[in-house]
Amino acid sequence: MALNKEQRRQRIKYRIRKTVKGSNESPRLCVFRSNAEIYAQLIDDKAGKTLISAGTNDKSIKSAKVSKSEQAKLVGKLIAEKAISGGISEVKFDRNGFLYHGRVKSLAEGAREGGLKF
Repeated sequence: MALNKEQRRQRIKYRIRKTVKGSNESPRLCVFRSNAEIYAQLIDDKAGKTLISAGTNDKSIKSAKVSKSEQAKLVGKLIAEKAISGGISEVKFDRNGFLYHGRVKSLAEGAREGGLKF
């Protein structure tokens, strides 16, 4: 039986989650992409807490009239800025079942430009 799009993404997501675990020193940078928005969170899996989050619904990013890929890059830079001010410099990237290209890739590049290592 063929899988639909959501089931396929869930299967990939579980496969990634088996190996990528976040800690307080090196949290998991989890990305969620919808049709209109993109969000990123730094998650400590051992404590089960979200440490830092950012998204396109942020006022500084929403006011910038740029393409979705550019918005994703700005979200990456914003989460990197928040993480570094919070004392986090190294993360583990979790693409959350999405393909690593387009907006997910530009978010990762923006986070790297902002100073995060992964």
